[in-house]
Amino acid sequence: MKLDLNQPISGKVAIVGAGPSDPELMTLRAVRLLGRADVVLVDALVDSRVLTFCPDARVIDVGKRPGGRATGQEVINALLVKEAKSGNFVVRLKGGDPFVFGRGGEEALALAEQGIDFEIVPGISSSVAAPQAAGIPVTHRGVTTHFSVVAGHGAGGVDALRPAWRDLAKAGGTLVVLMGVKNLPHIVEAVMEGGRDPLTPCAIVHRGTTEDQYVVEAPLAQLVDVAHAAQVASPATIVIGEVVNLRQFIASSEFDHAHQEVG
Repeated sequence: MKLDLNQPISGKVAIVGAGPSDPELMTLRAVRLLGRADVVLVDALVDSRVLTFCPDARVIDVGKRPGGRATGQEVINALLVKEAKSGNFVVRLKGGDPFVFGRGGEEALALAEQGIDFEIVPGISSSVAAPQAAGIPVTHRGVTTHFSVVAGHGAGGVDALRPAWRDLAKAGGTLVVLMGVKNLPHIVEAVMEGGRDPLTPCAIVHRGTTEDQYVVEAPLAQLVDVAHAAQVASPATIVIGEVVNLRQFIASSEFDHAHQEVG
């Protein structure tokens, strides 16, 4: 449902996508809801500048950080319910889009089970925003008509995900991997097992759309070594496919001067 901002919204929740990091890429709806928030539960990847849109809200950091502190999903669900039942208007602020590897669906189900009114606000996913910021179209006429987005890690570990990486490689098109830096060697191996040419052009976009963005490019078979040499770290978006070759023509001179190039 869409919350009516002309009516009282206490005791309700908005699950909001903050986009890929740049605050200017947030939706108008997201900004309006943040301005009304009593409480904001914020993810680790949300740019701190976004919080200027909710200066009067109580901010609770519930971010999950690789190898560091993490707030369990059950705890986050319970906080959403508790704060809403306390009469607050709560914004759950999530990086990217809430329903693209964001576990927003789990939070929505938890609220629905408790009879709490809520709204889902889409956000721009880094799966398309990061490649665009690097001058890479995920589809392009005459090159590919489709793209797949896949998680680079998840429940069950590498062995559970390997068949999916292999099958998506077989499906062709552009392959976009989120949260894949840690498992990059396994992903590359599985993609080649799925039939992708070792010379397939690839790019890794670190912190796409931010001032810290940099891009690593390499053929598929060399991607792990090049990424290791460049000390690529999360968060990063991995792009595998012929569309990466278009970057040399699309990436503007302004972009090239504003961002570090590696590889």
